[in-house]
Amino acid sequence: MASGAQQPSSSSRKTIILREEWEKRLADVKVSKRDLNSLIMNYLVIEGFKDAAEKFAVESGIQPAVDVRTIEDRMNIRNAVQQGKIEEAIEKVNDMDPEILDTNPKLFFHLQQQRLIELIRAGRISEALQFAQEELAPRGEENVRLHSERELGPDDFSLPQPEFLEELERTMALLAFEDHSKSPVGDLLDYGQRQKTASELNAAILTSLCQERDPKLPSLLKMLVWAQDQLEEKMSFPKIKNLAECELELESK
Repeated sequence: MASGAQQPSSSSRKTIILREEWEKRLADVKVSKRDLNSLIMNYLVIEGFKDAAEKFAVESGIQPAVDVRTIEDRMNIRNAVQQGKIEEAIEKVNDMDPEILDTNPKLFFHLQQQRLIELIRAGRISEALQFAQEELAPRGEENVRLHSERELGPDDFSLPQPEFLEELERTMALLAFEDHSKSPVGDLLDYGQRQKTASELNAAILTSLCQERDPKLPSLLKMLVWAQDQLEEKMSFPKIKNLAECELELESK
C-alpha cells in the first residue's frame, strides 16, 4: 500500500488517505488541455455566451461546433420568452426554422400557455378568455381525442401529451383569485415559469441544430459528487466540497 494510505484501525472501517497521497494520485490522472477546452466551449455555446465563445475560440484554438450567429439568434428568442414576449419569440423561431414548432406540438402548447399567462398577468382578462377559448381549448380537446383513438408508444413524441387540458384548466384557475399571490396556482406567474418555458424552447432549437440539449460540464460535476459519495462509504479522503472553488477539504472528525 502507498505510504500516504493508512490501514483502518480495528475500531474503524475506513481506509484513510492523506492529502499528500491524494494530490499525488490526482496528478497522475492525465487529461488533455484540448479536451478541457472543448468542455468549456461546449458549455459556452449551449448556454448562449456568444461573446465569450468567440474570445475563447481565439485563445484556445477550439472552434464552436455551430455558427456563432445562431447562438445570438437563440439567445434573443430565449430572452424574449423570459421577458414575457411570447408572440415575438414564436415569430423569431418560425423565422429561424418553422419545423421546430410544427413538429413539436407540446412545445407550441406550452408557448401558447405562457402567452395566456402573460395576458392574465397584464389584467387583460377578456383577451385571455378569448385566447383560451379559440387557441388552447381546441388543442386540449384534440389532445384528448387523439389519445382516445390510439395508444402512444414510449418513443412517440409527434403527438400532444394527455396533460394539455389539465394544464389549461390549471392556468385558467388563476382567474378565480383577484389576488394571484393567494392562488394555489400562483407559481405560474413566477419568473421560474417563464424560465421553464424558455429552457424547453432553447432545448428544441439546439436539437434542430443537431446540438446537445444540455452542456456536459454540469453533468460531469454531478458525477463527481456522486463518485465522492460512493467512495466516502469505503475510505476517508480529501473531498471537493465547494465546486465553485474546487479546493480539497479533509473530512471533519
